[in-house]
Amino acid sequence: MRTAIRVLLGSVAFLVLLAIGAYVWVQQQIQQVPTSAEIMQAWFTQPAVQPEYIASSRADCTDRNPLNNAYFGALHVHTAVSADAYGFGVSNQPDDFYRFARGGEIELRLQGESGPVPTLQLDAPLDFAAITDHAANLGEQALCLDPDFANNNALICKVFRGEWSWPGASERMRGLTRMLALIGLQQGRPEILCGADGARCLERATHMWDLNQRAAERWYDRSEHCQFTSFVGYEYTLAEQGSNLHRNVIFKNAFVPPTPLSSREAKQAESMLQWLEDYCVNSGTGCDAISIPHNGNWSSGRMFYPYSMQKIPLAEQRRRAALRANYEVLVETMQVKGDSECRNGLSSVLGGADELCDFEKLRPPEEDFEDCGEQVGSGGMRLAGCLSQYSYSRYALAAGLEERQKIGVNPFKFGIIAATDSHNATGGAVAEDNYLGATGMDRSVASRTGEAVEVPGGIAKGSTIHYNPGGIAGVYAPENTREALFAAMRRRETFGTSGPRIEPRFFGGWNLKQNLCDQTDRVAQAYQQAVPMGSDLPPRGQAAAPAFLVSARKAPNESATDLQRLQVVKVWSDQQGQTHQAVFDVAGDRNNGATVNTSTCERSGSGASELCTVWRDPRFDPTVSAAYYVRAVENPSCRWLAYDCMNADASSRPATCDNPEHRKSIQERAWTSPIWYNAD
Repeated sequence: MRTAIRVLLGSVAFLVLLAIGAYVWVQQQIQQVPTSAEIMQAWFTQPAVQPEYIASSRADCTDRNPLNNAYFGALHVHTAVSADAYGFGVSNQPDDFYRFARGGEIELRLQGESGPVPTLQLDAPLDFAAITDHAANLGEQALCLDPDFANNNALICKVFRGEWSWPGASERMRGLTRMLALIGLQQGRPEILCGADGARCLERATHMWDLNQRAAERWYDRSEHCQFTSFVGYEYTLAEQGSNLHRNVIFKNAFVPPTPLSSREAKQAESMLQWLEDYCVNSGTGCDAISIPHNGNWSSGRMFYPYSMQKIPLAEQRRRAALRANYEVLVETMQVKGDSECRNGLSSVLGGADELCDFEKLRPPEEDFEDCGEQVGSGGMRLAGCLSQYSYSRYALAAGLEERQKIGVNPFKFGIIAATDSHNATGGAVAEDNYLGATGMDRSVASRTGEAVEVPGGIAKGSTIHYNPGGIAGVYAPENTREALFAAMRRRETFGTSGPRIEPRFFGGWNLKQNLCDQTDRVAQAYQQAVPMGSDLPPRGQAAAPAFLVSARKAPNESATDLQRLQVVKVWSDQQGQTHQAVFDVAGDRNNGATVNTSTCERSGSGASELCTVWRDPRFDPTVSAAYYVRAVENPSCRWLAYDCMNADASSRPATCDNPEHRKSIQERAWTSPIWYNAD
């Protein structure tokens, strides 16, 4: 009996020691190193430099238009260099994307896959693009994939490479587990990879950053043809309380800081913006950059929360607001993870419902939700918590006008673009009838049409059936060069579309002639008599109300859907600080009878190839500041789900095809940057 007890106690003691040993080992494997002041000083206080391999000159463009051409591009794209994309199994590298952007074919091959794989090709090449791989984990991923690295067999690397996963985990969950292996570490850098001071990962990140720059240089067309412009860029990936605060940083030229600053080192977006100012703009090298927020719809009101409501001194409110005003001159209003323009049902927004605000929402438009009011929420990336007006670009414009009155600076004076945020190197692949997903894990119809999946660790939640192919950025510039395009982005002469290459134009002034649309030189006259999108209206003088030239051309491809109508959206704040909106149909006809049969995707009814009007605000109050922008809307057409359901045979037809809650039609659209009226 005593022997049995001794054996039992010995076994228990062994198991306890084993558990303690396992715990200590796991802790050692995932121990994180905070970035010290010394490391910050060593790595992130170096001024921008231009690599020696950059060409010193370029040819003059043969196609130069002083009235500005519309150029289309992708400013939010991930390749397998991003840890989450690699975790999903993506294998495409930067050169693969740039070849695709220039019109080439791309294979959606997952790591280790052999045999036939899906391929994709754009209907028309892009004019410009930037690869925005995540700065966080650039070095960690490279070390985990380096067979010569001494700690290559660390647990975190084995999980990341897919050599270990939860027993019985599904393919999707295995991919999510791989993705989380690195990006789930938010407080610092893993010591087992990065060393006691984190420098090893920063050194490798600098190397990967150099490869990003080299790829951009290889594909930049410096000839007189000026057919393609590549920008150097990266994603700054910040989250707070499960809420998204991500930005894409786009550099003007080849002068860039030696190491990209990530959210591991900069815990506030304004810290990253200050770094851009100190070590890029003020470096004396010609470096310049902008920061483009995206997915405000996931931010729980934190993306555009007014500084005047934050418990910081007035001088600090102004400093932070000025950084936003100087560097966040654009906002990505739509991408694969939904539309961030506006939201119906917010009690904090006055002016009635806008039915087109139900467009591409991850949280159902009919959802009964709590309004955050004047507070921020949490859990936006999990599609949880309250919803806030400060998550949406439309209402941020009104908040910016109020901030200008309260603190003297408008931090939300931004132009509009759209993007894809594809994680399989297919930025710009926005066709509804040829959608092959955005992560690599959603290449098949079955994977795209599944129900909601929650990412372990509470990081995010979503259903691919509610995702969409994303949008595209439009820029009006005289030529397709880095200098010209970046200058246009700086002045906010930009627009975004939900995919089709619609060309909207928007000018504002006080004395535009009513028959301006009939003039063959209307654009030239508009530049002479008014200001383009992205600008402030000039002083009013004696005019009763501003006049706007509003026009749009449908996409040029033969299968493009006709335009249904043009709208002007107006936003402002009243003396009590309440947000107001008004939407005006100014051209076209919402009741034109156009429809689409979602079983066959056959469209019926007529629309317009071009719409144009001169519109005056019938509710203009010269004492109230306001922002105006244009929304150009197509006739209904099939959403990607309708094509997937139509093309599936009876045996493989997803059950979700018969669920009426899932949208099968869409009204594609374009949004212009605003024009501002300042009452003072």
